[in-house]
Amino acid sequence: MKHYATLLATATVLVACGAESQKPNTAATKPKVADSTHVITQATQANDIRPFFNQPAASVAETGFLANPNVQAFIRYNVQQNGMNEAELQQFFSQVRHRSSLIATMDRPGTSRPWYEFKVGNGGASKITAGRKFYANNRASIDHAAAQYGVPAEIIIAIMGIETNYGSNKGNVLVADSLATLAFDYPRRGEFFQGELIEFLKMAKEEKRNEFDFTGSFAGAMGLPQFMPSSYRKWGVDADGDGRRNIWTSVPDAAASVASYLKGFGWQTGGRMIIPVSLQITPQLQAIIDEKTALNYTIGQLKQLGIVPLQPVADNERAVLFRLETEPGYYEYFVGLNNFYTIWRYNNSRMYVTAVRDIANGISGGNL
Repeated sequence: MKHYATLLATATVLVACGAESQKPNTAATKPKVADSTHVITQATQANDIRPFFNQPAASVAETGFLANPNVQAFIRYNVQQNGMNEAELQQFFSQVRHRSSLIATMDRPGTSRPWYEFKVGNGGASKITAGRKFYANNRASIDHAAAQYGVPAEIIIAIMGIETNYGSNKGNVLVADSLATLAFDYPRRGEFFQGELIEFLKMAKEEKRNEFDFTGSFAGAMGLPQFMPSSYRKWGVDADGDGRRNIWTSVPDAAASVASYLKGFGWQTGGRMIIPVSLQITPQLQAIIDEKTALNYTIGQLKQLGIVPLQPVADNERAVLFRLETEPGYYEYFVGLNNFYTIWRYNNSRMYVTAVRDIANGISGGNL
């Protein structure tokens, strides 16, 4: 995630062109952003067909976990289908705590703000300065991960910078509590969190650790890169060779895990992320901007519709057209390329991806 979970911090000034000032109707121009951070992105077991235990029932806040019929259905299913131990699951749900405060926090995503506000907390000079210091202190391990996976060191650093302010804010909520609460008391995303709860229980067993030893964000994201359990199980790396995938305190493990995730989702070594464009907005272009984020068009196709790239880019590159509100009622336009989309898979927010790019460029002096 990746991904609800993370507490977003500082920001950077967007260096871009192709601006257009306009105030179209509210419905057309309200920024379309993810309803949370990468927690919802990082997951889900696409091939895992399982029921969503959400039958009408009193809240677990009222019944407790063990007396809740949805929890008991969850237990029965995982005993029958996943071979889990019933006594262990009953014991887990007898110990886990309901955290009602998490529900309200879930409904206040950091990415619901416009870019001109979001960037202030997610990539400015202080974030870049801290990123350079973090890199200087951990250069060998970060460079090793970058070389192994072909993902720039500055991108790895930038993601950990936004996610946890380089490890200073990893979250202190018990992952067991957060995932159980959201799995059974947050129906809007309950199916997702039930899946992550299964992954978490498997993860704890694989790591030979007690389920109540793990801490993370209010939505169960963990460590410097704020991985959800499914991402940890699939992409986590033991880079320092100590037998643990320790994304909480091991920078080598955390850096390699981020790079592993991005490479797994299609990062192209040496590729650009964002190109500024100029255009005259049309209903057709606005409709494309409002589409769900995907690489549905080539640069050549977008050129035919009136966009003009302001930096060199091949016509056959696939891209997503997007805009950022750089001040109230004032928009700048961009195309995001393959590597933009790869980071979007880490966190479903175009603003998040742009902030990662800006921090990375500030650290390296590059032009991603």
